Amino acid sequence: MRIEGNTRITNVAGRSAPGASSGTFRVGQGGDAPESRPVAPSTPTTSIDALLALQAVEDPLARRRKLVRRGNQLVDALDGLRTDLLAGRLSDGRLNQLMAVVSQARERSEPGLDALIDDIELRARVELAKRGLFPA
Repeated sequence: MRIEGNTRITNVAGRSAPGASSGTFRVGQGGDAPESRPVAPSTPTTSIDALLALQAVEDPLARRRKLVRRGNQLVDALDGLRTDLLAGRLSDGRLNQLMAVVSQARERSEPGLDALIDDIELRARVELAKRGLFPA
C-alpha cells in the first residue's frame, strides 16, 4: 500500500478542543472520602523455627534408600575391579571410583543394614589397601 499526499484531516468527531468542558466530571462532587485507619501489624502464622524443624526431620525410608544406594555403588565398583583383574588390566578410574565411594561419610540407620554396609566397605578398603590407596 502506498500513501500519497500528506493532507491534514479536519473535523474529527468525538474530540473537543483543549480546555473545553463537557460538564460530566467535576472535582468536589460526591461525598467525603472515608477516613483512613492504621493497619494492624500482621502476625506470622507459623514460627520459622517450626518450619526449620520440619525440614530437618529426614524420612527413615529415604535414609534406608541412601544406604542401599551406597551399598550398590560399592558392590558395582568391586565388581568392576574384579572384571578388570580378570581381564589382566587394572583401571585407575575404577580404583578412584571405589576410593571416592568409600571415603564418603555415611549415616547409621538400621543395625542389620549397617552391618552389611560395613562388610562391603571393609572388602573395598582391603582391595584399596592392597594397592596402597587406603583412604583415611
